[in-house]
Amino acid sequence: MNPKAPRAWGRLSSRQDGPMGLTLPVPACFSPDRLRCLGPLLVALVGSVALPVPWIALAAAQALPNGSPLVRQSFVAEAVRRTGPAVVTIETERVLTAASGGSQAGPLDDPMLRRFFGVPPAAQPGPRKVRGQGSGVIFQAHGLLLTNAHVVEGSTRVTVGLLDGQRVEGQVVGLDRLTDLAVVRLLRSGPWPVAPLGNSDALQVGDWAIAVGNPFGLDHTVTLGIISSLNRSASKLGLSDKRFDLIQTDAAINPGNSGGPLLNADGEVVGINTLVRTGPGAGLGFAIPINRARSIASEIVATGKVIHPVIGVSLSGLPVGPGGQPQPGALVVKVLESGPAARSGMQSGDVIVAVEGRIVRTPSEVIAAVEASGVGRPLTLGLLRAGRPLQLKVLPGEWGKAP
Repeated sequence: MNPKAPRAWGRLSSRQDGPMGLTLPVPACFSPDRLRCLGPLLVALVGSVALPVPWIALAAAQALPNGSPLVRQSFVAEAVRRTGPAVVTIETERVLTAASGGSQAGPLDDPMLRRFFGVPPAAQPGPRKVRGQGSGVIFQAHGLLLTNAHVVEGSTRVTVGLLDGQRVEGQVVGLDRLTDLAVVRLLRSGPWPVAPLGNSDALQVGDWAIAVGNPFGLDHTVTLGIISSLNRSASKLGLSDKRFDLIQTDAAINPGNSGGPLLNADGEVVGINTLVRTGPGAGLGFAIPINRARSIASEIVATGKVIHPVIGVSLSGLPVGPGGQPQPGALVVKVLESGPAARSGMQSGDVIVAVEGRIVRTPSEVIAAVEASGVGRPLTLGLLRAGRPLQLKVLPGEWGKAP
């Protein structure tokens, strides 16, 4: 390279060596008011030689007004700064009683033989404490937080740890096994940091997803991914005892993350982390949409429980049709004896195609329609039985109660 560069070119204040020790000139148009030529220049240079990244960064930094450094702050850091103080660790304590029977006596259970062989006396079975850990997020300033039901269910003691080091006793206000959600109250006066709640209905596949929690006891761990899918049915994941559609994400969710928030790029809570599927090439995380969680939490706070209407059937999707497209409707796999559907005359093998005149395409849509109806309100279901249309009126009952 000719060291006598034209006057239209200047040099960096300190010597910057390019590939093979070449000194790379910088154009005079690197002045702040002429940054528009920066992009084409870098493209041209990168096209001809492999520029070291530090050289490009330094050149761009010198082109900024007053020598301002490049902005290195990520949106993730800003999002976590906004919500992080409201993310908590939940430590639980349960008392388990050992079963007193059911096992066969061994030869050394005889006290005389134990003394002869020098074996210490057998420990008497009794209650023992089991500790667990999860995550949660404060959503009301007077000390209400959301977490998973499986994190706090059966707990005799709940301790909540905050980012600032405070440890506060908590009390379970109520939980809902069907949606795996629970509300815990902090037993100390606030105000407490609150996480902003977003709108999970506005999510799109490909949006940023930030998981915050305490996996394996590692406080306030942050992982980043995207929204991989929406409306994942719990039944498709083998959770026949749960009633929710889930947000799927590739942001890492691990044991201890349960109950922590899934954030969008603005730091708003859009989901409550609840489940992970692992295995070769897997690592899929799932979260309960915050709009659903907010509704469940409101009911728990108001009444201490959640009432779910049911019609007493097990449903599955229909097989793929001749054209390769999924067939609309929900196949009735089983009808609960003496349940609402059985009393109305529904049979296994029926296909539910409409609820209150509205077409339903999947089992999830049937469940959502029944859930929206409430207990004791008659529903008109459109069915196909052996290919023939049929209408039945069903009176939903309350989940968990005898038919």
